[in-house]
Amino acid sequence: MRLVPPLDVRVRRVYDEPSAADGARVLVDRVWPRGLRKDALRLDDWAKDVAPSTELRTWYGHDPAKFDEFRQRYLGELAGGPQRAALGRLRALAASGQRRGPLTLLTATRDLDHSQAAVLARLLRQSAGPEETGGEAACFAHLVCPECGAVTTEGHRPGCQESREQDGKTHG
Repeated sequence: MRLVPPLDVRVRRVYDEPSAADGARVLVDRVWPRGLRKDALRLDDWAKDVAPSTELRTWYGHDPAKFDEFRQRYLGELAGGPQRAALGRLRALAASGQRRGPLTLLTATRDLDHSQAAVLARLLRQSAGPEETGGEAACFAHLVCPECGAVTTEGHRPGCQESREQDGKTHG
């Protein structure tokens, strides 16, 4: 079994000047960014189907205190049919980028660390596993721990509450 190296997935604001180091540039927002003309933005794709639902986006309101719950709900949404297909296309684009350059996920969100783009980037990076595993990245969404973001079959990150709860169920 040959391990695939982690995918090079980056997150940037759509308002930042494009860079030659960006590789493939994909907008991952459901709504077109304010103040930008479509013909002026250098994009390879607009992946609306991987964006959070309007309801989830409205509930979240980019409140960092709600980010952990947002991430958990968003990963649940990514398990849906259209979202899985769109996530699979992003995964394929990222995997092909290993030869051509990175995949840069673009968002209008100011706080990149607490954005859906950050959740997507982490999911895409972590879903690279043994080559024989195959499947779309969303096939792995249910394996991502909402607490620490680790792929649960590989173990939780140190200090993860979910890990302690599972140990208690297993050993208790």
